[in-house]
Amino acid sequence: MSDVPFTKENLDRYLKELAKDYRKRSGKEMPAEIILIGGASVVINYGFCEMTYDMDAVIDASSSMKEAINCVGDKFGLPNGWLNDDFKKTASYTPKIAQFAKHYRTYSNIVTFMTVTGEYLVAMKMRSGRKYKYDRSDIIGVLWEQEKSGDPLTIDRIRKAVEDLYGSYDVLPEEIRQFVEQAVRNGNYEEMYMRVRQAEAENKENLLEYQAEKPDAITGDNVNVIIDALRKRKENKT
Repeated sequence: MSDVPFTKENLDRYLKELAKDYRKRSGKEMPAEIILIGGASVVINYGFCEMTYDMDAVIDASSSMKEAINCVGDKFGLPNGWLNDDFKKTASYTPKIAQFAKHYRTYSNIVTFMTVTGEYLVAMKMRSGRKYKYDRSDIIGVLWEQEKSGDPLTIDRIRKAVEDLYGSYDVLPEEIRQFVEQAVRNGNYEEMYMRVRQAEAENKENLLEYQAEKPDAITGDNVNVIIDALRKRKENKT
């Protein structure tokens, strides 16, 4: 995660400069494709979130792309690896993402940038489903904006997107399926977005406090159990 916020405006500037630098290094015969996912896709395609600190991507390019990324980072004071494909190590990654990504920009006639939108973005956020990041509020935000745009997402569309990307709807934990299904049924997205966003911020704060007490206690397998226990403990104190 970067300490520098990425907005739609500065992100476009960085991507344009990246393509320019990559073309200088690779020439015009080595095209590249970068699929921007997660927070970057949210910021680019939806208005409920103005910035992100994550720049995750799926990068299909020659080896000089890494040099170009580092050069642009140095030019604009961005942290090392400001754009990276570490996401490919997570459960949310699947090579099928490329089939359902949508064109965003092509710069310098050499680098094509894609994003993930709609039900496919929701599916990826469900696969991650972290209670201490903004996965769940991002899901609600996408549902909210899709409804406002006249293209509401149904459970059938979301289920199909999950199946397209991950093979089966059942690959998702029941808890996150129920969370999204209830949200779609209720439809009060604006109120729910604010409530879930606040809960995520509180969960993150609770985890940081707990991590300071027990540095090695939190793992990917137990983090949600710990979050729920910490929330209950604080509620019992009030």
